[in-house]
Amino acid sequence: MAFTEFRPLDEKYVVEYIKATPALSDKIGNNFDDLKIKEVGDGNLNFVYIVVSPAGSFVIKQAIPYIRCIGESWPMTKERAYFEALTLREHGRLSPENVPEVYHFDRIMSVIGMRYLEPPHIILRKGLVAGIEYPLLAEHISDYMAKTLYHTSLLYHTTTEHKHNVAEFCGNVELCRLTEQVVFSDPYKVSEYNRWTSPYLDRDAEAVREDNILKLEVAELKSKFCERAQALVHGDLHTGSVMVTHESTQVIDPEFAFYGPMGFDIGAFIGNLILAFYAQDGHADQGNDRKTYKEWILRTIKETWSLFYKKFTALWDEHKDGSGEAYLPGIYNNPELHQLVQRKFMQDLFHDTLGFGAAKMIRRIVGVAHVEDFESIPDASKRAQCERPALDLAKMLLKERRKFQSIDEVVSAIQQLQ
Repeated sequence: MAFTEFRPLDEKYVVEYIKATPALSDKIGNNFDDLKIKEVGDGNLNFVYIVVSPAGSFVIKQAIPYIRCIGESWPMTKERAYFEALTLREHGRLSPENVPEVYHFDRIMSVIGMRYLEPPHIILRKGLVAGIEYPLLAEHISDYMAKTLYHTSLLYHTTTEHKHNVAEFCGNVELCRLTEQVVFSDPYKVSEYNRWTSPYLDRDAEAVREDNILKLEVAELKSKFCERAQALVHGDLHTGSVMVTHESTQVIDPEFAFYGPMGFDIGAFIGNLILAFYAQDGHADQGNDRKTYKEWILRTIKETWSLFYKKFTALWDEHKDGSGEAYLPGIYNNPELHQLVQRKFMQDLFHDTLGFGAAKMIRRIVGVAHVEDFESIPDASKRAQCERPALDLAKMLLKERRKFQSIDEVVSAIQQLQ
């Protein structure tokens, strides 16, 4: 059977597809008798099939030409699968321990075949809701972010290489436009897609729409998002795009990838950890008040930034005489100047991280797509009590991000606003 034009895969059709694709049929030893296939796409955009046989396993992910959770009324390019496959391969090359391997990509069918992250891997967000500690999370995610962001930036590449890569990823404009809409626009105006825990947060949502200083600052972040091609960012690095066990951390779903500001990835991850922190009181019960867990989350936030800082600057130091053209060795090789430049770069990146992280938090409380951390709190008034301080913190962080000099100051602010 030839697959020369796009069609959505159903469970029967998946088997035909695997048979026609040696890179996939080889993974299951060409044994189709004991094949188990399960559709698990719980995300907003795609079909995802887990394929398991005694001989091996893999996942098939297919992008369909509309937003799955809304339907055909909101079309969405299936070309995103191409950018996802490209990024999985590039980020996988740079951080192989933290990105699942791609076995197969088919641009016509918008299909990616990749490693199945077998149990006990679960989505990090679900682990955070369940109150599970992951001792290596900060270590692993900081490693992934430092390696992928450093090696795809001008600190490592020549401007010629960089421009070539940027041009390639400019093709992912539709998904960037989706982010522009749902993160930087909709929460700040009346939009049919916005929702919040009503009636409890009605005033709060209105206050976001009426805050001139907030809108001023969000415009600056939007222009950075649209104009600053700093590194190949994942583009959607929240706690639902990471799968974990106690020993393993795997970053998935980079379909929003593009060359953008580094702080957008770091902020997405840290912002979602802050949301998880504020949701904990809604998940506390007699047996577990979640207090020690909240302390673990705050430690993880601190360590994520501190370890990222350490690893990123170590890569920079290691390659400072390399071919990267951001700071030419002939000008910046004096140690004092190198340190000056690095400190300024990291300070700016820290402020970007706080700004983007805050914007991501706001949109998860008053925008279109919410997070399970809060949504799984059944009592609406209790949920609103958890969401309000998160929203207040995010607004303050976004407007006053430049006042913060260290991650410790941010964690203190989180603790004070509870």
